Amino acid sequence: MRDSYLFDDSSDQISHADVVQTGTGFRHSIRPRRAVVEQAQKRAMAQAFDTPFDSRVVADAGSSRWDDLPLADPGTRRALSSAMPVVDAGRDTPSVRAFDLLRTRLRQTTQEHGWRNIAVTAPTSGCGNTFTAVNLALSLSRIAGSRTVLMDLNLRRPGVARAFDMKAPSTMRDYLDGTIPLGDAIVRVGDTLALALNEDVHENPSETLQDPATALTLERMRASLRPELVIYDMPAMLANDDLTAFLPQLDGVLLVSDGTQTMARELVECERMLDGQVPLLGVVLNRARKDSVPSYR
Repeated sequence: MRDSYLFDDSSDQISHADVVQTGTGFRHSIRPRRAVVEQAQKRAMAQAFDTPFDSRVVADAGSSRWDDLPLADPGTRRALSSAMPVVDAGRDTPSVRAFDLLRTRLRQTTQEHGWRNIAVTAPTSGCGNTFTAVNLALSLSRIAGSRTVLMDLNLRRPGVARAFDMKAPSTMRDYLDGTIPLGDAIVRVGDTLALALNEDVHENPSETLQDPATALTLERMRASLRPELVIYDMPAMLANDDLTAFLPQLDGVLLVSDGTQTMARELVECERMLDGQVPLLGVVLNRARKDSVPSYR
């Protein structure tokens, strides 16, 4: 499946060297692999039976703490003046339609397979994974009755708080190791979207991401909030082992490719690293050359 769109509106072309640069083209595809799906299902069952019953976190159907989360307002900076471009849902632009289509296809795939934990990453830094994670979460939040949690797990270069023009209420490290409770780390920005923000650069992110305390914290979060999807903004795959360390917590990965810098061999290497562990749900092409992405208008 391939869906291609053009960013013809110049207001969507915002540069930020630290996280992302949107450009003239955007395309994506979601193609789950049956063999990997079966492996993921077997792994989940094995983990369930291997976990002592008294340590499992069981969600009470009527005890969701979603509405108990503190409510916060995103900053008021417009997309063009913010440190991170955020698509304006109020405009009917190719970028809005592209993220909405990506959102819908992702929901269909995850609901079909019972998946909930999705990482957004890239082969190398600067490809636009934070931009993609933020705008995908915003697109998901426009679905009435849904619940999406966006977590900034790029502990080396956090960017989600900057994108929303918000201050993180705490550090992600303190939340993941169980030092602070859920209500002190995650805030709602509406009825359908919650954010786990971070502005602290972590010295040992890989060790934290594969710490059993992190797995337990995230399990408790999912049981307490019962979100439909949890989107994790992650560091680049080929730059370090953070994403690899976090794979046991994931149901799928979206890979963001930069049309001006990503090499084919880098995409192949990322796919090889995921093969047999977690499904590569799709590749999002950011900053594609205008002549390589057809328009359907």
